[in-house]
Amino acid sequence: MIWRKKDLLGLEELSKEELELILTTAASFKEVSAREIKKVPALRGKTVVNLFYEPSTRTRVSFEVAAKRLSADVINIATETSSVKKGETLIDTGRNIQALKADIIVVRHGSSGAAAMLARHLSISVINAGDGWHEHPTQGLLDIFTLKEKLGKIEGAMVSVVGDIAHSRVARSNIWGLTKLGAKVTVCAPAVLIPPAIEQMGVRITYDIDEALANADAINVLRMQFERDEKAVFPEQLEYFKKFGVTKDRLKKAKKNIIVMHPGPINRGIEISNEVADGANSVILEQVTNGIAVRMAVLFLVSQVQDKRDEVIN
Repeated sequence: MIWRKKDLLGLEELSKEELELILTTAASFKEVSAREIKKVPALRGKTVVNLFYEPSTRTRVSFEVAAKRLSADVINIATETSSVKKGETLIDTGRNIQALKADIIVVRHGSSGAAAMLARHLSISVINAGDGWHEHPTQGLLDIFTLKEKLGKIEGAMVSVVGDIAHSRVARSNIWGLTKLGAKVTVCAPAVLIPPAIEQMGVRITYDIDEALANADAINVLRMQFERDEKAVFPEQLEYFKKFGVTKDRLKKAKKNIIVMHPGPINRGIEISNEVADGANSVILEQVTNGIAVRMAVLFLVSQVQDKRDEVIN
């Protein structure tokens, strides 16, 4: 199929075929990272701007590396030292970046829907690098890509997502992507961290970590986002680890080859033990590596749409 979207704003809006196209394209780009010269000219002459309103290590660096491996020029904007501090709005910032003839904006923002709002006001491409509690589409894609590498296919896979579901944009992107590709998803957390009506996304709920592990082919362990605990309803850290932490002893009751994932950053000793995070079942660092290929694929696909739009205008 042909990619037709100017932007990547979330996995909820993508079809199964579009998801599969991204994964297939990412697989072809992963080979680039294994070369001695890790570069292809696919985005030569393009400019990618990373506009991050929230802290990030993996995602921002991954997008930067991905863009440079496609031969794009990359500009990183730290909002704490930009005109945002003088009161400039997101839309005005985006319009100024567009006026500077950038081609793609990768945006992370603390407000849900920020990336979609920006995309509506710009003719250049916008990629959502995480917006509030809404979605983190490229993280969801790289998680799914990693699972597909390990399992061979996503359809029929049993995947448990454990942790702070309520505040997790990663959880939402994973759920949308996995269910559309035919996986069976279970979410597990204390009741206070399960969003209302999440069953409507096609998932099963359990409040028992051992049950979540029992038949799972893979478990995606989410970070406890204590910085978002505005109403002080989170369980105590040690209490959470005791009841929901993924430990070596708990893993002994799961399938021998269960895949352990985590989007990072890891709170060791809170949601996952050192032995599990660094153990043989962990693919956490492979997720980071795969993130480059996935983001190369996304940058490449949206740039092709932009090129076609430019041809029509000219």
